[in-house]
Amino acid sequence: MPFFSVIIPLFNKENFIEATLKSILNQTFTDFEVIIVNDGSTDNSEKIIAVFKDPRIRSFTKVNTGASSARNYGIEKAQSNYISFIDADDYWYPTFLEEIFGKINRFPDIKVFSAAIEIETSKRTFPAHYSIKKTGDYEIVNYFTASTKETVICTSCAVFNKTVFEEIGTFDTSIKSGQDTDMWIRVGLKYSVLFSWKILARYVYDENSLSKNKNYLNTKVDFLKFNEDEKINPNLKKFLDLNRFSLAIKYKLAGNKMLFENHYSAIELKNLAVKKKILLLLPSFILRQLIALKTVLTNFGFGSSVFK
Repeated sequence: MPFFSVIIPLFNKENFIEATLKSILNQTFTDFEVIIVNDGSTDNSEKIIAVFKDPRIRSFTKVNTGASSARNYGIEKAQSNYISFIDADDYWYPTFLEEIFGKINRFPDIKVFSAAIEIETSKRTFPAHYSIKKTGDYEIVNYFTASTKETVICTSCAVFNKTVFEEIGTFDTSIKSGQDTDMWIRVGLKYSVLFSWKILARYVYDENSLSKNKNYLNTKVDFLKFNEDEKINPNLKKFLDLNRFSLAIKYKLAGNKMLFENHYSAIELKNLAVKKKILLLLPSFILRQLIALKTVLTNFGFGSSVFK
């Protein structure tokens, strides 16, 4: 049985999947399997992965139902006790699995491991900015307090003991945008995260992420399921309010007054900085100008999120 199962959800990534696969196969730690879940690609992705003859690769093809469904399918097929995901356009540095393997052996009671990432934009590549105070080479953190800037669990730079999914469930396929956030909240309610400061992966930043997938606005992560938890967990409450802020901005830009008010009214404003409170009151045409400006700044490394 391999030590790690690496799951790649693949949908129309013909320009990236070769580099992603090579970054996995070039790992210094070699005891792993790669599970590629081709989620109904219509480009040349399947032909590209067919070129790789490494026996550690297991490839499956299914009807397109989204990344969450593909990841869940991969979890079902995984033969290992430790599961990692990488998106088909992201990249691992050669020591990613080796570094995590060392942490697993050193901290056998920890179930969730992650590491710092760098972000590639159209202009440059820069390290992600975290809200954690650095005290050493790694930190064992509360997910919510550690993720008020960049999330400390990046889908392409984390490893989970398989029992995590047995305990909290898999990705919610009814959510079309924000599935990762929903999963990490459920993880954060049950587990601490060992976060390594060494940059071990590269995430490709999509500068259009705030405006894309407008058809999915009504199927974003639903925080109502966490109502009871946030009443007794102030760290979760603040984390959710920061995410409600982000969603409220998106709904205002989309002209959806009802969903904007729903999210805005649920925010405890003391959890927001003054800048965010002001942004919530601005008209959408000014917000669009600010997004354009912040996107330019983000491309040059001045913050990795539009309103953070």
